[in-house]
Amino acid sequence: MTALSRRAGYRLGLRAETWAALILRLKGYRILARRYASPVGEIDIVARKGKALVFVEVKARPDMDIAHESIRPNQRARIVRGAEAYLSRHPKYVNHDLRFDAVLIAPGRLPRHLIAAFDAGR
Repeated sequence: MTALSRRAGYRLGLRAETWAALILRLKGYRILARRYASPVGEIDIVARKGKALVFVEVKARPDMDIAHESIRPNQRARIVRGAEAYLSRHPKYVNHDLRFDAVLIAPGRLPRHLIAAFDAGR
């Protein structure tokens, strides 16, 4: 992968996360963090709605099915580790209901929010 294509991919990811955050806000979520990074994993978006604390993976791909399939088990494990790190730094959310969602983005399609796209055990 060239530096140019990495840079283009990075910009695409930022745009996709911006769209995802907008969609979530319109659905009543409060965005707590974007691109939350810890030594054990990164989470694209951390959001809250009521008593639900939601860790969101954003995937932008040429097609919705490819976007969904791109959330691999190793990424899920990284997101779960990142969520654990987030909770250790923000203990006020420990009693919230935890959920792992995904927002899928593909050209020419409306973004798709998958509620409970995976669980911590998968």
